[in-house]
Amino acid sequence: MGKIIAIANQKGGVGKTTTSVNLAASLGVLEKKVLLIDADPQANATSGLGIDVESVELGTYQILEHTITPKEAILKCSAPNVDVIPAHIDLVAIEIELVDKENREYMLKKALEEAKEEYDFIIIDCAPSLGLLTLNALTAADSVVIPIQCEYFALEGLGKLLNTIKSIQKIHNPDLDIEGLLLTMYDSRLRLSNQVVEEVQKHFNDMVFDTVIQRNVKLSEAPSFGESIINYDATSKGAVNYINLAQEIIKKNSK
Repeated sequence: MGKIIAIANQKGGVGKTTTSVNLAASLGVLEKKVLLIDADPQANATSGLGIDVESVELGTYQILEHTITPKEAILKCSAPNVDVIPAHIDLVAIEIELVDKENREYMLKKALEEAKEEYDFIIIDCAPSLGLLTLNALTAADSVVIPIQCEYFALEGLGKLLNTIKSIQKIHNPDLDIEGLLLTMYDSRLRLSNQVVEEVQKHFNDMVFDTVIQRNVKLSEAPSFGESIINYDATSKGAVNYINLAQEIIKKNSK
């Protein structure tokens, strides 16, 4: 039975898609069967794994509408053991279309019931907002990874996200766990980076992953080649960080 992990933070530019793509690829390399769902209209996770977004005909949009099953939308990508359900810009419209539907928060949960049997992990790359799309992802998920960049406004907005998670636990998904807070874009030379790490660890101690994702040029380059960091440069700092994160998640979930 697969575990569904949403990667969420309503702040943009914190490393959500980078984490979704590279965590999925790392779990795949560690011989886990992974499904990556792109639930962001920007479709960066889709293009980041070498899929041409313009040619996407079936994807997350149709799954949320329940016009197709996840199986029909699955595409193969360059990362071993990883399947992708792609996104397209048309996903922007889904929020409006779902508004008056009954049980609109449960559309993704319902759609993924069958797929859960086929995979070890299902990773959902969420949009940088707390709209219906992200609500669907968090209602479908077993847990959530929250990327936090090691920069000045890091903790701003985190309270809002944690409150959203609390209300989802109360109303829609009592089993939703916080898998962990993931510190991203860490630069050991910057005093500020180190302060943010200390601050987050002090406030949230056990909730913070041991693995910290360091700033890494190769990590920023990989998506433009349509590859995960594992495929692009397996020896880079970024690849090592994400493999460590994947191992940490596997270990946590094998207890």
